[in-house]
This record gives sequence, structure tokens and C-alpha cells, in this order.
Amino acid sequence: MATTLVRPHEHTSRTPQAHKAFPALRHLGPNWYASVMGTAIVANAGATLPYQVPGQRVACQIVWALSAAALALVLTARAGHWLHHRDQARAHLLDPAVAPFYGCLAMALLAVGGGTLIVGKDLVGEPAAVAVDAVLFTAGTAIGLLMAVVVPYLMVVHHKVEAAQATPVWLLPLVAPMVSAALGPLLIPHLPAGQPREALLLACYALFGISLLATLLMLPLVFGRLIMSGPLPLLLTPTLFLVLGPLGQSTTAVNQLADMAPQSIGAPYSGALGAFAVVYGVPVMGFALLWLALATAMLVRAARNGMGFAMTWWALTFPVGTCVTGAAGLARHTGLTAFAWLAAALFLALLTAWLLAAGHTLRGLSTGTLLPR
Repeated sequence: MATTLVRPHEHTSRTPQAHKAFPALRHLGPNWYASVMGTAIVANAGATLPYQVPGQRVACQIVWALSAAALALVLTARAGHWLHHRDQARAHLLDPAVAPFYGCLAMALLAVGGGTLIVGKDLVGEPAAVAVDAVLFTAGTAIGLLMAVVVPYLMVVHHKVEAAQATPVWLLPLVAPMVSAALGPLLIPHLPAGQPREALLLACYALFGISLLATLLMLPLVFGRLIMSGPLPLLLTPTLFLVLGPLGQSTTAVNQLADMAPQSIGAPYSGALGAFAVVYGVPVMGFALLWLALATAMLVRAARNGMGFAMTWWALTFPVGTCVTGAAGLARHTGLTAFAWLAAALFLALLTAWLLAAGHTLRGLSTGTLLPR
């Protein structure tokens, strides 16, 4: 069970018959949406890299299709989980180790929706891609904002947590609005000129602020726990990479929004927002690289100490992917080749992590170790 959720948490049902209906679904928690996010970011980041090689876009289209299929599959499975194992689903919400993963649902919807406009439009056509992204963006943003309130509320009122229990997983429900801020600009050109575009642009900046300030409140707890209590348990070590999520995604957001500012808002704000993308993005990317080095060192330590596979390995994908798109955005706005090289190097790391996580996940599913039957 340690490979299924961050912390095993089995509960007895009031109706034993519920355990017999689709028993594998009982162990399928909200953390499985991370596999959708991690797959979608490979397509989205690969299609927006400064460097493109023959066949790269086709490969990204295939990966996007996989992410869309995975989203449909996990949504269906999670619906079955709530239908047949409602006691376990409710218990997940009351478990501080599992509840933060509900933020992954929003990010999975947003990532696949954004990918539909980035590469999926080549397969389904632009009108259909805009419609799909509009639906997924709206649903993902609404769910993300809801979870950004509900999960912290549960942590304050119902969860019994101590400072030593703080992990980067606590950041998950707070990052979802930042994903909306980064992917919302894709829809701006498809809105009527004038107030509709300006409204979405400024709404995305508001989402940026919600996530950034909430992350700044939570991150000191996570870092303080590491300093005061030592390394995370081995299977939780990959979650250190989750800290890269708000860093890379916020850098991506300010650059994406700066791209749309000239057609959404007048001077002097459009120029100021373009400058803000660089003034904010470069220092934050610097800190992201510092954290990446620390997290990598801790990951190597855990691997040497016998860390096995767990679904936490998916934490090595989406957060790194946001740094890829953030570096690519800085390359566009600064013209520096160094940022283009950084984006390419990070993408290779992302691709390696995705292949490892996906391969082990498929093996775990086939053997029944991830979802016991």
C-alpha cells in the first residue's frame, strides 16, 4: 500500500459489501491525477521548446492524446471510487496526508485543457480545441479555487497536524490557481477585443497572486520541517520537487501573460507587465535552480538508501515541466540563448523522469502492486 498513497490509510467500511465492488478502486486516491498532469506537461513543454527537431510536434501530439485518455480513465475510476467506496473517499478528505492531492484534479483538467490548445488542435481542429479548453479551464479553475479553500480549512479545523508532519504535498491545493494563471492566457486571443480580454488577463493575475501569496505562507513550514526534523521518509523524498511547481509555474504565468498584455490592456500597463515578466521571472528561476539542486541531492541520497518506486515519483514530472515552460518564456522575453539551453536541458530531465514514472506505474498496475485486486 505504500506505493499507492503517500501514506497508507485503510479504513473499515460500515457496509462490508462495498469492499467487494471493484476492490481495486478502493485504493485509487486523488494522487493518481498526478500521472495525468505529468503526462500532459511533457506534451505542453515539448511543443513550446525554443528548439524543435523533426517529428517533435507529432510526438507531443501522441503524448497529449495519452494524457487526454488518462484523464478520462482516471475521472471514471475516481467516480467509481466515490460511488462504491464512499467511506474511503470521505476518509481521504479527513487524512492530512491525502487531502492535499485533491488539488491535482484541478491541475489535471487544466493541463490537458491547455494541451488541447497547444498541440491537440492539430488533431481535433481549432474550434473544438477552444471549446474543450474553455470547459476544462473553467472547471479546473473553479475546482482549484475550491480546493485552495477547502483543504486548508480541513487542515485547520479537522486535521490533527504537527510542524514535523509538514511536507511539500501541502503545497498542492495552493498551486492549482497558478496553473490557471499560466494557462488562461491561451484563451485570451479567442475572446472579443476589449473588456473580455482585459478581464481574463487581470483575472489570471489575481489567480497568480492568490497562489503566490499562499505558497509564501506555506513554504517556510516545509523548509523549516526539513531543517528541524531532518530528511523526509525515503518514499516521500521525490515530493521535494513539488516546490518547483509554484516557482516554475509562476515564471511561466508572468511570461504568458506578458505575451497577451499588448492585445488585452493599454499602455503603460502592457509595457510594465512585459518588464515584470523578466524582473520577476529571472530571480525566481534562480531560486528554482537552487531548490532543484537541493532536491536532486536528497533524491540521490534516498536512492542510495534503498528508495523504491511509489506514486510519489510523479512529483518528478509536472514541477520540472513548469520550469521548462518558465525557462522557455524567459528565453522569449530576454533573447538569451542560455535560457533556451536551460529549457532544453530541463526537458531532457523531464522526459527521463516521465519515462521512469510511467514505466514503473504500468508495471505496478499489471502486477497488482499499485491497486491490489
